Amino acid sequence: MRLRELYDIIDAQAPFALSREYCETYEFYDNSGVILDCGEEIDCVLFALDLSARAAEDAKRAGAQCVVTHHPAIYRPVSSLHAGDPLVACARAGISVISAHLNLDAAQGGIDEELMLGLGGKSAEVMHKLSQGGYGRVYAVEEEPLCAFAERIRARFCTDRLVVYGDRPVKTVASFCGAGMDEATVAFALSKGADTVVTSDGKHHLIASLVAQGLNVVLMTHYAAEYYGFVRFAENIKNKLKGAGVRTEVFTDERLL
Repeated sequence: MRLRELYDIIDAQAPFALSREYCETYEFYDNSGVILDCGEEIDCVLFALDLSARAAEDAKRAGAQCVVTHHPAIYRPVSSLHAGDPLVACARAGISVISAHLNLDAAQGGIDEELMLGLGGKSAEVMHKLSQGGYGRVYAVEEEPLCAFAERIRARFCTDRLVVYGDRPVKTVASFCGAGMDEATVAFALSKGADTVVTSDGKHHLIASLVAQGLNVVLMTHYAAEYYGFVRFAENIKNKLKGAGVRTEVFTDERLL
């Protein structure tokens, strides 16, 4: 399989055009797509949320010719690369890199939607709507105490690293995958009557504002909140690659879950 064929399979599930649409519509920045093309024939693909040094080593161990990441292996323009950079290690080993970031966050069945499903939601009102899918969701869940909701997150997302504020029963959740807490998402959660906000990388003044207004706040690790949907994306791609005789592996950094 050539890199372009793999790109097209990913594009069919999480269209890269969604990243461009998201950036143009909501004034965001992204760098999704082919990051590194080494021109090798591909018979093994490694999926990794980040292109870390460990992920690059795991790709070499697996004999992979491509790594598919969620977070872009190059995000902003860089002025130099060095021997210790994972991207340099991949280039030396002939391992191409594709990154699917905002398009995978926002796609139907993408990471933001999978976060909702994992938290117990079924259908939602979307904050940033796109031609397909979108980002940021508010939805009803089966009512339960906050402590039970938190324990269910720990079990479902295989994580012990939660920070929990509040004591209200959980009935209406606003969730945002990744670094999803800012003034806009807080305003959206409040305007839609959410009693609980679930996201990652929360800023103190926004947490304090939500708590002062009586909302629960549950902070997951960025990795755990996105790895859940990323694994499902990888499994879907794996099923499509089986017929092409391409092996797939998924790299997990348990230190970050």
